[in-house]
Amino acid sequence: MRLWITGSGIISSIGVGKAATLQSLMASRSGISKVRYLKTAHSEFPVGEIPMSNSELEQALGISAGTPTTRTSLMGMLALREALASTGLDKESISDVAFVSGTTVGGMDMTEQHWLDFPESSQYDVYIRSHDCGACTEMIADHFGKFASVTTLSTACSSAANAIIYGARLIESGTTDIVIAGGAECITKFHLNGFNALRILDTAPCRPFDDSRAGLNLGEGAAFIVLESERHAIARGAKAQAFLDGYANACDAHHQTASSADGEGAFRAMREALQMAKLKPSDIDYINAHGTGTPNNDSSESAAMRRLFGETIPPMSSTKPFTGHTTSASGSIEAVICMLAIENSFIPPNLNFSSTTDCIAPVTELRSSVLLRHVLCNSFGFGGNDSSLLISSCKNQSILGQSEKRTSNKGDIFLYSAQHISAQKPFSRKWMTKPLQHTEPYVRSIEPDYKPYIAPMEARRMGRILKRALAVTKETLTQSGVEKPDIIVTGTGLGCIENTELFLDALCREGEEFLKPTHFMQSTHNTISSLLAIQLGCHGYNATYAHKTISFDSALNDALMQLREAKKNGLKSATALVGGHDELTPAFYNLLCKAGYLGNPGTMASECSASLVLGTEKREGAMCRVTDMAMLYHPSPESITIAVRKLLSHNGMSADLLSGVLTGYNGSENSRHAYCDHYNDIFGNVPMLHYKHLFGESYTASALGVYVAACCLAEQYIPHSLLCNASGGTECDKESTHSRLSTPKAILLYNADDEKNHSLTLLTAV
Repeated sequence: MRLWITGSGIISSIGVGKAATLQSLMASRSGISKVRYLKTAHSEFPVGEIPMSNSELEQALGISAGTPTTRTSLMGMLALREALASTGLDKESISDVAFVSGTTVGGMDMTEQHWLDFPESSQYDVYIRSHDCGACTEMIADHFGKFASVTTLSTACSSAANAIIYGARLIESGTTDIVIAGGAECITKFHLNGFNALRILDTAPCRPFDDSRAGLNLGEGAAFIVLESERHAIARGAKAQAFLDGYANACDAHHQTASSADGEGAFRAMREALQMAKLKPSDIDYINAHGTGTPNNDSSESAAMRRLFGETIPPMSSTKPFTGHTTSASGSIEAVICMLAIENSFIPPNLNFSSTTDCIAPVTELRSSVLLRHVLCNSFGFGGNDSSLLISSCKNQSILGQSEKRTSNKGDIFLYSAQHISAQKPFSRKWMTKPLQHTEPYVRSIEPDYKPYIAPMEARRMGRILKRALAVTKETLTQSGVEKPDIIVTGTGLGCIENTELFLDALCREGEEFLKPTHFMQSTHNTISSLLAIQLGCHGYNATYAHKTISFDSALNDALMQLREAKKNGLKSATALVGGHDELTPAFYNLLCKAGYLGNPGTMASECSASLVLGTEKREGAMCRVTDMAMLYHPSPESITIAVRKLLSHNGMSADLLSGVLTGYNGSENSRHAYCDHYNDIFGNVPMLHYKHLFGESYTASALGVYVAACCLAEQYIPHSLLCNASGGTECDKESTHSRLSTPKAILLYNADDEKNHSLTLLTAV
């Protein structure tokens, strides 16, 4: 099938909207200038700021002064508004649309302003809740209405490109027909100082690929594109602006921040995007390079292009001297720039370039009247997370309306092994017979002996969450018999919050000098996934989802779609490593309690490290099947009922065949209402199960939920300690005569820990 791009919207330092952006590109007018809006001591670094204050952005959007927002979300709203308008969508017509965004800083702009105020004052508590990446995505989405599903990717500077890739996969899997995908990112003191600590900022306008290049200029902005299946676009009378004919993500697996000398990850991403589009290197008419202006990045990307294109390299340029490096938003901003170039037949110049001896020479003057049929758009992030989008012209293309071949989103995937480090004994199933009973409201994970998994010198440089993630991953892989998974997908709500805190605290208390680069390097959400890839030598797909309580659920959904795609393509054996990892420091626990997210009576907050290995072929010893998933946003009780029935009937089942429904009930009154008020209407007399009284509440607790359900199916019994009564209370001490508990055949994991995000995961016995 062919993916249509039927709408787009953009905002950056060179203009608000596509028309202004095009004018700046055609006039070779850069948006790089002195810092104007960011309150920083580093006035020596030029940046690409949006030419509007927060209050001006709010006014343009019709948002009342004093409404809690973040700069990232405000820019995202403006870009999304243009994207919706350009394809004829409005608030009434987005209920079937999936929304996927990429960001890394999230609401850090407000967090860093009030970090020292949070402990003593309640005035700014709302900004504690808006800190995480998913909160910004939801602010953007909720400004326009109720989307069908919403999630967030956070893979540093490739986030928006990976959001587009995930959106494309949602369509090709048959999950939906229309997706809006892209990214948004503002400049913050946090990442300005982080890049400065790494010594990769330039005090002059950046010069990608030039011999004198000395670093990047940070930028900010947002862009979104509307992706549709051809059938759906034709049916609603939409017009194609371009086609997304290929895409790929690969991992350099070399270093947390530096690119490899031969550009292995970049080479793989570009090659696989071409292969998907069934094109040859000679078919590419232009490459919008990642081109940051750092010595390492530009030489590595040049090496990758030479490997793929040989002596005949297409015209190439970086547009970051126009916009600055917009980090997580760069993939979608530059994708829209590529679409403008295709539509208006020009190649944008690589500003500020003079000469090069080690890199490929880019286009230095605007080239007009150029036929662009196929364009590559590169986005590379920390951890060697490299993505390429292949965008094609729709000019002179006949609209055939042919039948579309999609990957079935039905089909069993096998869970080979699963392990945990949590509030229960690590690497153990003793919780099934003799669970540890916790009465404290906050319990940190029980640490295993790390020596068998991590060399002492390596362990010294790792935070707790990285050690936990690496150890639980190695244990799970050993038990599965899989040495090197084909893909790695991670969910994390807060990422390496300990390192984030350390960098943020030093920044706010000690000022903007002498900050430690290690704390910044390990603060990005995809640090975990990239560490695993580096340790395992995995160059395949690598992604991180950071959307509150569905962070892990989104990661699992991505893995399932890819494994089914592999089966469709005839791969006998494909494997995926899927993890859910979150840490909770005492300081951040106290802040989340202040904000009302944690600390409610009857609940226990904890940490999560759970790892799963899944595959396409049935193997002896497999724990269970992961049969199907569904994800919803802002659903009504009626729509949840419909979604449950649809999911079960799609797999030849009904609710009365379920052995139990494992809910995310955490003991709080709000949670009880979320799960219990409509439980009987949806599930009838199916036993309600819960697990958070044993493992605790965390953003990625649903990873432990899948682990618990898989253990029950593998051991063929459901412990009484998991039973709830009809009002959500525990029945741990009561005997049950329910026959389903002794030989469970199917368990539905129902995650609805917040009023907006819901997910359903069906697991069945092998």
